[in-house]
Amino acid sequence: MERTVVVAITEGLHARPAALFAQKAGAQPVPVKIAKTGGDPVDAASILGIMTLGAGVGDEVVLRTESDGDDATASLEALVDFLSQEVVA
Repeated sequence: MERTVVVAITEGLHARPAALFAQKAGAQPVPVKIAKTGGDPVDAASILGIMTLGAGVGDEVVLRTESDGDDATASLEALVDFLSQEVVA
């Protein structure tokens, strides 16, 4: 199962937003990978992995999980919602 989303966070996935995203991904009931379109996937719960993506505002990323069902759908939706924000709290 996968979802594609454009990063709307003004700062991109750098420093603080990357840390918050990794925390949110780690709290999901299923493991999720993230990759820039066409790039190699990294563990979405790994801040170092996320930082290596260099994903900025306007970049398209793919979220993927090997799981399926309601937990997988909810996990991907939560992470899509996070990336769709312009400002993270």
